[in-house]
Amino acid sequence: MGYFKTTIKGVAWMGALRSLTRVIAFVKIVVLARMLSPLQFGLFGIASLVLAFLEILTETGINAFLIQEDSKIEEYLNSAWVVSIFRGLLISFSVLVLSIPIALFFNTPEATRLLILMSSAPLLRGFINPTVIRFQKDLQFKKEFYFRLCIFSFDAVITILLVFSTRSAESLVWGMVGSTLFELILSWLVIRPFPKIEFEKDRVRKVFNRGKWLTLAGTFEYFFQHGDDIVVGKLLNTTSLGIYQIAYKVSTLPITEGGEIISKVVFPVYVKISEDKKRLKKAYLKVLGAISVIIVPFGLLLFLFAEPFVTIFLGSQWLDAIPVLRVLAVFGVIRAISGSSSALFLALKKQKYITLVTFVSILGLAITILPLVNAYGIVGAALSTIIGSVAAIPVMYHFLRKELYAKG
Repeated sequence: MGYFKTTIKGVAWMGALRSLTRVIAFVKIVVLARMLSPLQFGLFGIASLVLAFLEILTETGINAFLIQEDSKIEEYLNSAWVVSIFRGLLISFSVLVLSIPIALFFNTPEATRLLILMSSAPLLRGFINPTVIRFQKDLQFKKEFYFRLCIFSFDAVITILLVFSTRSAESLVWGMVGSTLFELILSWLVIRPFPKIEFEKDRVRKVFNRGKWLTLAGTFEYFFQHGDDIVVGKLLNTTSLGIYQIAYKVSTLPITEGGEIISKVVFPVYVKISEDKKRLKKAYLKVLGAISVIIVPFGLLLFLFAEPFVTIFLGSQWLDAIPVLRVLAVFGVIRAISGSSSALFLALKKQKYITLVTFVSILGLAITILPLVNAYGIVGAALSTIIGSVAAIPVMYHFLRKELYAKG
């Protein structure tokens, strides 16, 4: 029977999860946009940029490794947990140390307090039970559905309640910390087995050796996804950053999320059929077609109806987001379709391909973003993301041909 039926069930469960969480996220954005100003979102955005960078910089690739590995994941859980705890401590300390320099860099002293508060999130995240990866490795998407939906719903509710009570950007951080604590508790209540404090040097070295390409790829991906945010926050102002980030989030909710749903489901399936290149090629082409059919209509609707969308849902203080939203709708479509190759490359243990493709994207972004932002403001930043995405397509295609079409 193969994995087709399993894939369909997985897509259904993950599709339901992402659909529900995106609806919740959309409601959350709409509600918060009515209660907070672009400046407040910008402050939170600065703090988030720092945390995201440190998390990427210290990425071990342990989750991808556990899914790729043929042996039982129990052999690596203890070491994975110890590494996760140490990583959380390192990130938390780094955020505290960098809080003042980062605030000075963006000329936004108000961001210091948010960074200090946010430093507790990675510390808590480090203690989450790593056995949660079993849901994805063993194709238990129904359990993944309920687990992630509970966490996401809690995050939305607690954040909205806090913002409603305080009307401050700090509430966004407290919402993040609260949801991380909830995920930590839930992971120990419902997931077995429990890891132990046990460090096995050889296993950790094996993880790091394979994960180094993911770390580098993640670093490149960070600069591609957030390089525009950094430039906007530095060259323009915090309010512009808030508007740009909200436009980015809105554009990716219905577009790139659809691609990520399918990619997350097919990654472990690709792993299981990775030795059969003919079967793998057929599966990839089906996935690519499905993503295109789902994504393109969403992008077109968002492009055509950006103005009424912003006016009705976000309000008059967000009108400057309309032209940016149109450009980012195009970017979202390109990104979702081209990004479908990442799951395939990971399944083939070709992490370096992802690194090189992302590097070319960054190069395209880096060359164009400064002149475009100086000429067109936040719209220029959005245009540079499209250029970066398009620049990487030939490189991605080369690697796809090499793996799926090469003879022998």
